[in-house]
Amino acid sequence: MDWITLLRSLQSDFINRLTTGCLLHCETEGQHSELTIISGERLKALREFCWLMAEKYKRLSPVRDVFINNLKGKLGEEVVKERLANFITEVDYEKRFGGDGKSDFTLTAEPSIGVEVKSRHGRIDRVRWSISSEEVEKNAVVVCILIQEEVNEAQPEYHLFLAGFLPTKMIKLKTGRISFGIEQLLYGGGLRCYLEQLQSAKNGDSYHKQSIQPLSVIENGNNLLDEKLGDECFARGDFDAALTNYNKALKLHPDDADIYYKRGLARHEISDYAGAIADYNQAIKINPNNAKAYNKRGLSHYQLGDYEAAIDDYNQAIRINPHVAVNFKNRADARSQLGDNQGAIEDYTQAIKINPNYAIVDTNGSISRYLLTNQQKFTKAIKLNPHDAVAYKNRADARYDLGDYEGAIADYIQVIKINPNYIDAYYNCGNARYDLGDYEGAIASYTQVIKINANYIDAYYNRGNARFAMGNKQGSLEDFQKAADMYWKEGKLAEHKDVRQKILDLEIEASLDILNF
Repeated sequence: MDWITLLRSLQSDFINRLTTGCLLHCETEGQHSELTIISGERLKALREFCWLMAEKYKRLSPVRDVFINNLKGKLGEEVVKERLANFITEVDYEKRFGGDGKSDFTLTAEPSIGVEVKSRHGRIDRVRWSISSEEVEKNAVVVCILIQEEVNEAQPEYHLFLAGFLPTKMIKLKTGRISFGIEQLLYGGGLRCYLEQLQSAKNGDSYHKQSIQPLSVIENGNNLLDEKLGDECFARGDFDAALTNYNKALKLHPDDADIYYKRGLARHEISDYAGAIADYNQAIKINPNNAKAYNKRGLSHYQLGDYEAAIDDYNQAIRINPHVAVNFKNRADARSQLGDNQGAIEDYTQAIKINPNYAIVDTNGSISRYLLTNQQKFTKAIKLNPHDAVAYKNRADARYDLGDYEGAIADYIQVIKINPNYIDAYYNCGNARYDLGDYEGAIASYTQVIKINANYIDAYYNRGNARFAMGNKQGSLEDFQKAADMYWKEGKLAEHKDVRQKILDLEIEASLDILNF
């Protein structure tokens, strides 16, 4: 058995154990380990370095993005350094910050041999690493690290897997980039041995003559090339050719939900809606939480005139991810076709809240007509009874949904004059003022809501946004913290996660302000 076949066999065993957690964990520096854990002071030092890099390059990208990208790279480099120890160069955290397209390490005894490290977070079956032609040219190997936890500022510990390595001689790439999955890597336990043989060859010793198959050939046997060609054909509008390539890819990997999804998209484009539905069915069968497949299947049902089936699919997509505007917009279209105007306007309004761009172009004329009809109805009610606070409130809501924020504010103010304790009028007035850019007025409205009801969570959250917009970071932080505590107590985990992220962003900015000072 040749060395490549052996390392591929060991890699297959490693992947199987990776899914069960039965991994080799050795804490001795310089010894092979499939798992490396980084925490405590070691992690703190990495974070401090990455914050310095974030501050240095904040003009090029958002501070948090720079920090996270640097931390991902540094975590991976720490794994390789621990595994290879003195066999490779030390990482100089004062000078080197990675991401420059050069080698991350070189062999201590042979600086001409470079080692590139790539770190990624993701699912085992979907995660991919990539390398550029420049990196291929400058390095002897690329080492791939899989990060179990999502990389963020507050993570106290990271479990890092040595996912494998590839000799750059296996990568036939003259220009651009190439990507690969974990199944294409060689087992990490062979990394040091391979580098030792390269070092021996450089020193004039005998070197193995085993021919190395280029990755471009390996890809063809692992369906990557067919899938990539399908993607390229789809992008240029050649849907028949895309189908041909996706068919080839599925013959090799009949359980790949993503390829079924892509083939469904191609079939939809050539109006083969029944075929598209069959492909989305397969994608959903493999991955029942594939929200995109539910949404696209709903579109195919819609094209076939089966609006109830479309609504069922959009319901599932919204259940899985309630923060995607297009799911609500599509369900609104289907409900409108069934004559459910009230349901349609509720969905369309929700879509606008998530993505205000939908308010610019109303693709569903019946929704606009419904809103205008409602507004006219409430205007008649107000004429009959000028002291009807509910009628003013309803007309204000209709005006708000139509984007007439000034008209809505005028009506909300009238509601408050009639009923000074109408809390929803204050809150909605705050939202309209915020949308107009009147942040000071919005803060005043939200503050009044809190005076009436100190447990109105969304008022704290929205006031925090308005205070932030005015540059009052401390006030914003206080409101977000209050909202976070209340969301947690009420079990609203998605809302809690969202506001916690805002708090972290503010704390990061505050720490950077201190550094600047």
